[in-house]
Amino acid sequence: MKFALQINAGPYASNAGHTAYRFAETALAMGHEVERVFFYHDGIYHGLRYATPPDDEFDCTARWSALAERHRIDLVLCISAAQKRGLLCRDEAERQGKHDDDLAPGFRIAGLGQLVEAIRHADRFLVFG
Repeated sequence: MKFALQINAGPYASNAGHTAYRFAETALAMGHEVERVFFYHDGIYHGLRYATPPDDEFDCTARWSALAERHRIDLVLCISAAQKRGLLCRDEAERQGKHDDDLAPGFRIAGLGQLVEAIRHADRFLVFG
């Protein structure tokens, strides 16, 4: 079965991101596919490169990056939500004279069309947060 996931809550505002991560990890272990994870609203903070949680806390960003690399999962941050919150991709950072982009490895910025496409190709669509 193919899943598409949407995460709306920030990584440390609720357990939504952690629950979504555990769901994806378990689904993949059971032989299912995760087509795409779309991060929306404050969920875009899951893709922030500079997040540095304390050592005793769950590092959502690093876990998502590693899971995406192992299973070739497309991690998409909503462009409108990211821009509103100051999170920039490389192209936009250069355009605005910034030194660096804000995206953690494995994440990219795209529009709602990517969400619609993922929903269309998935067997199940789940929203967290």
